[in-house]
Amino acid sequence: MADKQRSLVLIKPDAVRREIAGTIISVYEDNGLKIVAMKMMKLDREFAEEHYAEHKGKSFFENLIRTITSSELIAMVLEGEDAIERIRALNGKSDPAKAAEGTIRNRFALNGTENSVHASDCPVSAEREIAHWFPELK
Repeated sequence: MADKQRSLVLIKPDAVRREIAGTIISVYEDNGLKIVAMKMMKLDREFAEEHYAEHKGKSFFENLIRTITSSELIAMVLEGEDAIERIRALNGKSDPAKAAEGTIRNRFALNGTENSVHASDCPVSAEREIAHWFPELK
């Protein structure tokens, strides 16, 4: 039997600005994932740096922080059977040029940084990210 899991998903500022958030949310819901929590917010630098702490010091870090804090985003917790693996498959590879046809990033991403969505990559990350973004769910 498959594991019921939760994952953090962000609909990044580039997708919110282009008014495609509803379309992206529908992809998740149409694939049997349930929204457990959702909010729209604009990140400050401190919150963004905490979220992306594992990338601090890497060449793309400043661009990543600038992009994620540029305007509002939507943060969600999605739940379902094998949710983490399923969401990552629906999203596609971070680089839209390498993302499989029909995935969210293949369809909507502008480039490797403005790639429309973020999702937890493993159960440990999901737990950490959900606690950071939705502390009320503890």
